[in-house]
Amino acid sequence: MPFLSHLRELRDRVRNAALFFVAAFVVCFIFNDEIFKWLEMPMKNAWDPVKMGEFKVVYTTLTEPFWVGMSIALWAGVFVASPFIFYQLWKFIAPGLYKKERRITVGFAVFSAVFFTGGAVFCYYFVLPNLYEFLLSYSDNEQKAMIAMQGYLDLTRDMMLAFGAVFELPLLITFLAMVGLVTHRGLWKFNRWFVVIAFVVGAILTPSPDVVSQIMMAGPMILLYNMSILMAWRVTLRREARDKILRAQEAIEDEKERERIRAKRARGEKIVDEDEDE
Repeated sequence: MPFLSHLRELRDRVRNAALFFVAAFVVCFIFNDEIFKWLEMPMKNAWDPVKMGEFKVVYTTLTEPFWVGMSIALWAGVFVASPFIFYQLWKFIAPGLYKKERRITVGFAVFSAVFFTGGAVFCYYFVLPNLYEFLLSYSDNEQKAMIAMQGYLDLTRDMMLAFGAVFELPLLITFLAMVGLVTHRGLWKFNRWFVVIAFVVGAILTPSPDVVSQIMMAGPMILLYNMSILMAWRVTLRREARDKILRAQEAIEDEKERERIRAKRARGEKIVDEDEDE
């Protein structure tokens, strides 16, 4: 496709993704109160009413509830529209792939959304309760916990988005293995270094400085990386088997060509180099 055609295709894909996102944003804005109550549950479950009193979320400016509702609708809309957004992304990439590779674009779009949402759900049910329980342990008679709406939403959102992004690792490595940029052998050799990188990334991506949340992110990253090695192993073996068959077919064709040339020489015919003839 010409460059301008690529730009038009990109414009159409961005437009379609934006339409899906706007529709999801409107729906999520209507239900932003219910979504915020759902997001409150990890903190509410970690809250000790005997030690800290009744659980309440406060706001410090008059406009904070409104902007929190807008922010909830915005980020919830990203999660809701993520299958359609990923689908548009893969549809834009698909024309540059072979026909067989294009057939997997829908699968990649679906699994991208599933892994992204799965990372956020994992964070919500397994990471946030432990994180908030740890952070609330600092509360005592002298230090009273007062949870602001915006601060709580920012921390919860950042954690869920970070885990959603991390859970895309198996798909990313599988795609790189399919195009031949990585193999299971190289990934396995890099495994020990990835453990160090996982803890560094965990320290960077988790907005809170506590060790618990960093370990809770680094652990799944290491597990997902090793799962990715198995997926890359399967993809690499299939690709190498196809390459081996192609090389065998090329060798057979070359041998047939040599036999044809030898037969012509035996008959005394003139051998013409096809490349030179052209």
